[in-house]
Amino acid sequence: MSITETSPAIEAEQTPAIIGHWINGAAVVPAGGRTAPVYNPATGAVRAEVALADETDIAAAIASAGAGFEVWSRYSIAKRQAVLFAFRELLNARKGELAELITAEHGKVLSDAMGEILRGQEVVELATGFPHLVKGAFSENASTGIDVYSLKQPLGVVGIISPFNFPAMVPMWFFPIAIAAGNAVVLKPSEKDPSAALWMARLWQEAGLPDGVFTVLQGDKLAVDGLLESPVVQSISFVGSTPIAQYIYETASKHGKRVQALGGAKNHMLVLPDADLDLAADMAINAGYGAAGERCMAISVVLAVEPVADELIAKVAERIGTLRIGNGASTPEPDMGPLITDVHRSKVSEYVDIAEADGATVVVDGRGFSVEGAEDGFFFGPTLLDNVPTTSRAYTEEIFGPVLSVVRVQSYDAGLDLINSGQFGNGTAIFTNDGGAARRFQNEVQVGMIGINVPIPVPVAYHSFGGWKKSLFGDAKAYGVHGFDFFTREKAITSRWLDPAAHGGINLGFPQND
Repeated sequence: MSITETSPAIEAEQTPAIIGHWINGAAVVPAGGRTAPVYNPATGAVRAEVALADETDIAAAIASAGAGFEVWSRYSIAKRQAVLFAFRELLNARKGELAELITAEHGKVLSDAMGEILRGQEVVELATGFPHLVKGAFSENASTGIDVYSLKQPLGVVGIISPFNFPAMVPMWFFPIAIAAGNAVVLKPSEKDPSAALWMARLWQEAGLPDGVFTVLQGDKLAVDGLLESPVVQSISFVGSTPIAQYIYETASKHGKRVQALGGAKNHMLVLPDADLDLAADMAINAGYGAAGERCMAISVVLAVEPVADELIAKVAERIGTLRIGNGASTPEPDMGPLITDVHRSKVSEYVDIAEADGATVVVDGRGFSVEGAEDGFFFGPTLLDNVPTTSRAYTEEIFGPVLSVVRVQSYDAGLDLINSGQFGNGTAIFTNDGGAARRFQNEVQVGMIGINVPIPVPVAYHSFGGWKKSLFGDAKAYGVHGFDFFTREKAITSRWLDPAAHGGINLGFPQND
């Protein structure tokens, strides 16, 4: 692996500022109170402090959103659509600014940050066509002289709790649709990379969104619980680890809210003996080490159906040796940046220790990796493990780092059984040139998103994103038709306008259609 040096000119570290909330159309920095450091993961330096909301901040944010909803929900469809289009155009013109901000706080390379924004923008573009997706239905003369029709109306104030790994894309899975449908949003971003949310709030204001309709509440568990327990907040959308997703689902449901809580993953890639092994090796590298493995759709386990394991491992290891690791804002751009925090780097390292202690072979070891000139950055090298026992925590738990585990299996059925017996069901992939095997796999595998010779099968915006089992809590997936159904509720109206010549008379029996 080659090393990319970090240029001091990339980011001049300044005296840390306070990153505050966005409430009622303005940046709000609380006077005093709790804060948390925000790092540049590539240098290890603190670039700012983020405010952690207290009860007063939470109440102000929710009240502002409530007032914003009263205004926005009365906007005509045409006026709402104009604001959506304006936001889309502004985002497209200035997406480079947002990508640089993401790289500075998350650490992913600039092209990956740009890719995140573009995938989020797909949902913005879907949302611009919302009039067709929030239409009701009409049945004339359902019974003699009676019409039945339905209306789709917004929920009100909705909460979004997003993770650190996609500070722009994941919020954009939810808020364009929520806002298009007439709701007001309170976004609680990760305290690890909070600035992207504020950037998008300012963009919404520039696009003409009324104050209060898009609110940013910075914070930790106190802010999360404030949203979960508020009687004003009608729904919660969440992406994160499975334990937190389950907590979000149970707590929000207990307080009468709609919930879509997307949890963790342990995504497998099943490689059959007839597969193109060069393609499989390339895709394993891309899906295992892109964004330093900090993706819920990352491939973390390769199920190699013998006799291909040795050849496939050799090809993957060879490719790892060509990867360039460094500051994601460097020129030329590296292939992979750092992990989000030093604490998370230690956690990833511990999983490799566990795998090795359980009998796995460390083919490529990323522990102790550093970048010359950025020794304080939170770097972890691409790691490749072979013969990982399926009883090891390194196999059963989500690592969320650049660690690719190889498990050797003797047949398609053995690989399928391993996938289906796991607690997660987010994404999976099969690599094969056998159409029959691929078709069988898509029907038999118990996973929500499936790739056939595609390693990260994230659906396009007009489909919906979400897994099975402990990868999704709640019934609604993210974006697509599921998104519009989630952020609206339906009224059914049965209407009769009487003919003045025939009023019908009294009838105490149960109403019947005729």
